[in-house]
Amino acid sequence: MKERNFLMKRELDFSEPWSVFKIMSDFVDGFDMLKEIGPAVTIFGSARTKEDDKYYKLAQEIGFLMAEEGYNVITGGSDGIMEAGNRGAFESNNGYSIGLNVELPFEQSSNKYMNFGHKFDYFFSRKVMLVKYSYAYIILPGGFGTMDELFEALTLVQTKKIFPIGIFLVGKEFWSPMMEFIKKSMLSEGTISQEDFELMQITDSPQEIVDLTKIQLENKMKIMQDDDLTDIKSYKKLEAFLNKQKNL
Repeated sequence: MKERNFLMKRELDFSEPWSVFKIMSDFVDGFDMLKEIGPAVTIFGSARTKEDDKYYKLAQEIGFLMAEEGYNVITGGSDGIMEAGNRGAFESNNGYSIGLNVELPFEQSSNKYMNFGHKFDYFFSRKVMLVKYSYAYIILPGGFGTMDELFEALTLVQTKKIFPIGIFLVGKEFWSPMMEFIKKSMLSEGTISQEDFELMQITDSPQEIVDLTKIQLENKMKIMQDDDLTDIKSYKKLEAFLNKQKNL
């Protein structure tokens, strides 16, 4: 009954022209909260993963190491992998642990390992915030929501709507069958290019993610220098961050 009432309410919301103001409010709140957070990475994955699962522990370690390197860690703010990523960052005390949750009739409670967070009304506005401020997307095993977020990130990089950044698939055992399908179906049929396929990197090593992210940011700074973009705000923030990392 609770789920049915929730769905009916959402349908009514979208049927009214004034719902555009609620959507706008979702975006304004997100932009206002995150505009000054500084360099961040986003960890995606299932809300159903248990605390004793190997992927929970991996996410926690990744969150901790990234925070130790000075990154803020963003997740969907719920349980499972999201909790683990927030927990690792929260335990570091060297970066903000941020949770961007969404209103749902089930599953999506907020975890307790966040410095601050926000609950969005709409998935699409939340998804924008999860990717907009991130320097790396770290994808652990998950369900439909995680797949949606992964392929959204891939599409944004593929179509050059955002600057190329690291997209890391954590868990070779989990992701290898999907990569094999993409290779044998999409790549062989020519619906994606080899360059598109190589946007994703599979790893089980948290430290490798840290190291590759740093290399990619250094490459990004060189590209911005070559393109004479050293006067823009994003370059100055990136330069300051990388200089700060050297002193950690």
